[in-house]
Amino acid sequence: MHLTRLPIPERIRRLWRPLRDDRSGLALMEFALAFPILLTAGLTAVDVTNMAVVHMKVSQIALNLADNMSRMGTNNSLSSQQVREIDVNDAFEAVRDQGAGIRLVNNGRVILSSLENASGTQRIHWQRCIGLKSGTGYDSSYGTTAITDGIDATAANQGPTASSGMGDAGSQVTAPLGAGVMFVEVNYLHTPYFRFLFSPSRIHYIASFIVRDTRDFRQIYNPNPAATRATCNNYGT
Repeated sequence: MHLTRLPIPERIRRLWRPLRDDRSGLALMEFALAFPILLTAGLTAVDVTNMAVVHMKVSQIALNLADNMSRMGTNNSLSSQQVREIDVNDAFEAVRDQGAGIRLVNNGRVILSSLENASGTQRIHWQRCIGLKSGTGYDSSYGTTAITDGIDATAANQGPTASSGMGDAGSQVTAPLGAGVMFVEVNYLHTPYFRFLFSPSRIHYIASFIVRDTRDFRQIYNPNPAATRATCNNYGT
């Protein structure tokens, strides 16, 4: 019996034809090709959603602190309410609780300023701060006070003037005559889940509320037993 030896090209075509017509691994191949794209899109969605949530938290913390401090004061029969260091510390404790989930005080800086209008002059009477972050972008962008400002009623400790108020150019906040504004800055270093997709970024929010009640603006009080002052030369949690 004589066997016909097929030419090499014909043998290759016969071997290739079953492979060409085989569709059993097509779905797996399509999934392998599409998986990197789907994974990247999913991780991006997770990080963008997380960033939106963090923005909301930081914004709400700034608003709540300014709102709380605009209402705070001694609960007594005085015609003008006094703000005490312990009141500020209580308000900062709420900030710590609200920001615990994002480690706000470890990765950011919170600055509380008392912007006051004394006889027509805008003045940052005193500031109090918490948070470990320091330097440009984290310390106050709108004016700073000395650590002794506001501790008594002397002219030397009345704080620096802020002729245009506080805030970004063109949208500064000013205090009404004879009154004050609680102005809050929150700066936070946000670290994304997936560093290969997004870089760390600074989140910045400000908030302000006019002081609600009649307040004693002569100084921030610290009666015995004295509370620790959260002055802005300290960087802690």
